[in-house]
Amino acid sequence: MENMVNTSHVLVVPLPGAGHVNPMLQFSRRLVSKGLKVTFIITKFISKSRQLGSSIGSIQLDTISDGYDDGFNQAGSREPYLSSLHDVGPKTLSELIKRYQTSSSPIHAVIYEPFLAWALDVAKDFGLFAAAFFTCLCQLLQPVLIEGLPLLLELQDLPTFVVLPDSYPANVKMTMSQFANLDKADWILINTFYKLECEVVDTMSKVCPLLTIGPTIPSIYLDKSIEDEDDYGISLCEIDASLSINWLRTKPTTSVVYMSFGSCATLSSKQMEEIAWGLKRSNFHFWFVEEVENKGLAVNWSPQVKVLANEAVGCFFTHCSWNSTIEVLSLGVPMVTMPGWSDQQTNSKIVEDAWKVGVRAKVDEHGIVKREEIAICIKEVMEGDRGKEMKMNSKKWKDDGDIEPETL
Repeated sequence: MENMVNTSHVLVVPLPGAGHVNPMLQFSRRLVSKGLKVTFIITKFISKSRQLGSSIGSIQLDTISDGYDDGFNQAGSREPYLSSLHDVGPKTLSELIKRYQTSSSPIHAVIYEPFLAWALDVAKDFGLFAAAFFTCLCQLLQPVLIEGLPLLLELQDLPTFVVLPDSYPANVKMTMSQFANLDKADWILINTFYKLECEVVDTMSKVCPLLTIGPTIPSIYLDKSIEDEDDYGISLCEIDASLSINWLRTKPTTSVVYMSFGSCATLSSKQMEEIAWGLKRSNFHFWFVEEVENKGLAVNWSPQVKVLANEAVGCFFTHCSWNSTIEVLSLGVPMVTMPGWSDQQTNSKIVEDAWKVGVRAKVDEHGIVKREEIAICIKEVMEGDRGKEMKMNSKKWKDDGDIEPETL
């Protein structure tokens, strides 16, 4: 990609969800810092609902339609929404590229979310350079990519890391489709970093055009190469950052358990009850419910990277999605993991067994993590002997300089 610097206009097309928008927007900032022009694509609804203008700093914004320009709630569920996005998205993306190709700033390259496999087809219809952007570990893709491309997947042939609940058939279809045309991509970009999984990266690089480009978190927490950058830039939810940060300022160093399960998790009422009582039994400061309001804080949404960077946080209780995992690795905080679906199971296993920076909370015979288990895991990380090792291992990634954004 080096020959494109200072000459190219790059279109970045994420799946319209926080876990996809944030890392791709952060990578866009890196591209701009290298001299490229970037136009970042959001849906019309996100643009309107978040009252976004024509740019975020030096990154230009533009919109396509997902078929529900008045909001996801029009769809009612994932299945009709993703079906509409698949039908309407390619048409409006093609129209957008046509508009740019007749302007003074034509598009030269498209970086797209592989869940939107149609974006690759649109890019190639215009003869454009195209790169897929995966937000996951390299080793999660290895079973697919190492076999050669293209690889058309049947459900029973999905790699073992893909754990998809039957209640989300649209997600199953989307997951399978991301690999179907991947052989057309000029590059495969992965939001990880070389030193984290060097052997896997070396192996995969022999069979496909792969680049590690992570970690894609704000520069202030890594190399500080981009000024005035301490957050991602687009929030899809209302956030009052001061509420969380001001509360943390009143707490001693490494005394707080930060718990978050991302934007997609749906926990049962029984599991929520067990979590609440487990947190209370741990006797540490945390975010959660009114009954323990003097000890904890509950918020609808928090500025996660700012929270994790706060010295008051001593443990991250997480569903272990890759975005959360790479943030916490970059910021040196040990984890308690309670994985759900998709890549979270594998991430959790590697966190505990390979990197030794966290412990997994075990489920009972009914698939519930009980309050006793939650309290034990939190105490183990916060004050146990094994927790001390986890903290040392976590800080190695942060303090030893092993985590730096990869160069293009």
